[in-house]
Amino acid sequence: MSLSIGIVGLPNVGKSTLFNALLKQQAALAANYPFATIEPNVGVVPVPDERLAKLAEIVGAKVIKPATVEFVDIAGLVKGAHEGEGLGNKFLAHIREVDVVCHVLRDFSDENVLREGSVSAKTDRETIETELLLADLETLEKQREPKGKIDKLELQKWSIITRFIEKARSGELILEEIKNDDEAQIAKELNLLTAKKIIYVINVDEDKVKDSKGLMVSWAEKLGVTAEEVVIISAQIESELASLSDEDQLLYLKDLGVEESGLEILIKRAYQRLSLQSFLTAGVQEVRAWTVRAGATAPEAAGVIHTDFEKNFIKARVVDYDDFVKYLGWKGVKEIGKMRLEGRDYLMQEGDVVEFMVGK
Repeated sequence: MSLSIGIVGLPNVGKSTLFNALLKQQAALAANYPFATIEPNVGVVPVPDERLAKLAEIVGAKVIKPATVEFVDIAGLVKGAHEGEGLGNKFLAHIREVDVVCHVLRDFSDENVLREGSVSAKTDRETIETELLLADLETLEKQREPKGKIDKLELQKWSIITRFIEKARSGELILEEIKNDDEAQIAKELNLLTAKKIIYVINVDEDKVKDSKGLMVSWAEKLGVTAEEVVIISAQIESELASLSDEDQLLYLKDLGVEESGLEILIKRAYQRLSLQSFLTAGVQEVRAWTVRAGATAPEAAGVIHTDFEKNFIKARVVDYDDFVKYLGWKGVKEIGKMRLEGRDYLMQEGDVVEFMVGK
């Protein structure tokens, strides 16, 4: 199960600079003019997880495979995009493919970088979300009320669609109207852009990151969202971090008075917004992190490794990560009685170290 994050925003708010920093390479054209990104740039980055190196040390594994996140750098949208302005519908289509939208808003003071339509972070947010809403409204208004002899499910679906239409017409995101999994599924089937979870990334000057917690709260109030939907990042700092070794990155962050890079914070927030979690496997061949939704059962988690594992699931050997480290691996936890055998109904927990038993 992979996580895909689409980076959106008006031109020149720092999207491509952030993308380049996240990938630790200049993969996107971060130029000081609008529409520098002609095609969406896609890159896969590892999810930072200090637990993997510790597990590898204990079990003697030489291969470490972290979970990954796919970042998609989508060209700057402009007013009128839903009607084809700028690069238009082509890029709205790319947003439909991602799991969560990372909306970059400009709050840095470098006036050498052209604003090109950017007025203020709050206004910029409204411009982008209006375009996404208008695109959704166009999709929704193409739906037709079922006629003749129709079943209960079709009636329920149409009732949900009409609610979505009313929401979009009132200028509110479809996400705010979704109440349950059935409604979320209908929104997904229709590829509605404003039904996706959003993280607002405020791109600030380097000297502001020290007060990121305070800024997060104040920006949440300005935008009318929760603090969990906001991340404070300096794309410039992330760019500088990208050129440093892991050790030097830690020293640089310490000098800045912050504990984590913007990448780490952004990925953690994306996991939270999508209710995702990681479980770990630790064998002699490799140590690996896997991504599942919160509330996934043991067979569903096994299926992430291989589809046949879910079908042929028997039991799962499960250990808490802290116990696995404390008692130095599988042998130690088994001797001390900390290894559990779990069945099909077991709900996976964050950081479970697991070994699946499957039949043929």
